[in-house]
Amino acid sequence: MNGRQSREGATKRPGIENKGRLLPLDFKEETTMCGIVGYIGYNDTKDILLNGLEKLEYRGYDSAGIAMLDNDEIDLFKVKGRIAALRQRVDDSAQATIGIGHTRWATHGGPSAENAHPHQSASGRFALVHNGVIENYQELKRAYLDEVDFGSETDTEIIVQLVEKYAEKYQDTAEAFRQTVSVLKGSYALALIDKADNEAIYVAKNKSPLLVGLGDEFNVVASDAMATLKETDQYLELDDQEIVIVKRHSVDVQQLDGTPVTREPFTAEIDASEIEKGTYPHFMLKEIDEQPLVLRRIIQEYQDKNGNLKLDKNVRAAMKTCDRIYIIAAGTSYHAGLVGKQFVENMAGIPTEVHVASEFSYNMPLLSDKPLFVFISQSGETADSRSVLVKIKEMGHPALTITNVAGSTLSREADYTMHLHAGPEIAVASTKAYTAQVAVLAILAVDSAQAKGLNLDFDPMQELSITANAMEVLTDQKKTIEELVRDNLGTTRNAFFIGRSTDYFVCLEGALKLKEISYIQAEGFAGGELKHGTIALIEEGTPVIALATQEAVNYAIRSNVHEVVARGANDMIFSMKGLEQDTDAFVLPQVHELLTPLVSVVPMQLLAYYAALHRDCDVDKPRNLAKSVTVE
Repeated sequence: MNGRQSREGATKRPGIENKGRLLPLDFKEETTMCGIVGYIGYNDTKDILLNGLEKLEYRGYDSAGIAMLDNDEIDLFKVKGRIAALRQRVDDSAQATIGIGHTRWATHGGPSAENAHPHQSASGRFALVHNGVIENYQELKRAYLDEVDFGSETDTEIIVQLVEKYAEKYQDTAEAFRQTVSVLKGSYALALIDKADNEAIYVAKNKSPLLVGLGDEFNVVASDAMATLKETDQYLELDDQEIVIVKRHSVDVQQLDGTPVTREPFTAEIDASEIEKGTYPHFMLKEIDEQPLVLRRIIQEYQDKNGNLKLDKNVRAAMKTCDRIYIIAAGTSYHAGLVGKQFVENMAGIPTEVHVASEFSYNMPLLSDKPLFVFISQSGETADSRSVLVKIKEMGHPALTITNVAGSTLSREADYTMHLHAGPEIAVASTKAYTAQVAVLAILAVDSAQAKGLNLDFDPMQELSITANAMEVLTDQKKTIEELVRDNLGTTRNAFFIGRSTDYFVCLEGALKLKEISYIQAEGFAGGELKHGTIALIEEGTPVIALATQEAVNYAIRSNVHEVVARGANDMIFSMKGLEQDTDAFVLPQVHELLTPLVSVVPMQLLAYYAALHRDCDVDKPRNLAKSVTVE
């Protein structure tokens, strides 16, 4: 497939609303924990690789490296730490027109320059970068590579050593790469260069996302379109177990058995402002502020011109015919699922269960006769969720994915998809994707209620609009939240969040946000559970954040606050207008009671942000975390 011809045949795909297979806007979650960039053309590749890797910093990483093919030699530069350190390490005199780069999040072997990618084969002929996990790397090492001295602790090095072994046998790099890929088990996105061949980058993927970007007299490889958007907006999406040979003027896509594959590229229409901080000091703060806009966008996307809900009729039919919904998610998405359960059961009357994805595969409950599985994932690449999806598809059950990335694995492999329309989320701590998930789940519940002929006692879209306005009011009260942080969370080593009913679910999310970016040990509890053990942890000055947005449990949660205050706790009550008392720390704008999670979570996000800021933490890239978890 010729790169220039492919560009001319590209189809425009605005945003992520198109029902076809789309380019992921932020390929998060997910999107992988590691990042890949590759370039082959006629320009100096050094800055292209480094700039591309900088665009992938939001994913989370602990080391980085690049390999460039220069005059039949591979120049390799690797560091533990940030891209800024890699820039200093790279020799300014190094010149090349083909290269690959990588940001690594440690899985096999600790963070170090030795374990950083790219990895080279024993002779130095090949260099390779890899996202994912090779499950059978120990077996391959024993079977084929006993005589090889390894320079790292990684599963990745097995791959590049295998390529060299097969190259000795077949005397052909493409065949050596194909043979290597055929014996790998697990997840991988691969890019390989060969110092004996400065005309190609060899690429393959399985379960981990990877794209080929098309240019005029150059082509690029990226695990995320944002890494190479400066170079091109034309991309080929790759399927699992395809072999791709990327050259300056062509891209040859083949199935593993060598069968040629023809695929039209598409245009990535990503607003560059969405992947830049602009005047904001951090992406997280920018994304908190974007939440009212995202909610309004969701309202617009899921309404027709007459103000009626518009959903895929197949989604509506699946919701109408199922006898139970199983929501599968992880982390923040799991917390959104807990709120979604309230929506679906209270509005649509459908029994709903919420399960942690990593547990479900190994401890599957008894299923109902007509289940519908709903997978919630910002990135659409979460490995634990995909594992569940594979199992339930084998069982013949239908699946709906709710995701921010239309072309992601979960989106492609599920029967139906609902899009979040949140735009790229760069900060590791999810904010606008969470509120988008909650809003889309609310719309799903409302549509299902209407499809079943149930009458709701409120106008859901109008109430969502009111909620968007309330969120905007809250984002303008940052100074108040920062003062609360300074007075209550400045030097604490732990904190508790308590709530009842739906507030409890938001407390789980608030605690997660605080711990993941400020490193304060924080836990969310149902208020009534305090006296069953947790209250033993309350000491003089212990911060306790309480939510009081539900009228039915307002007095009960305030009673729980009195219990902890009597034991020395420093309380902060966030109440809904109409339920407030004079001593409350913060009063939220009033919205419909079912939709309070969309409002109450905003100050929880800001608490975490300012706590991290005042502790000099890396707000957008917290330690040990990645934007999307694509390994189990």
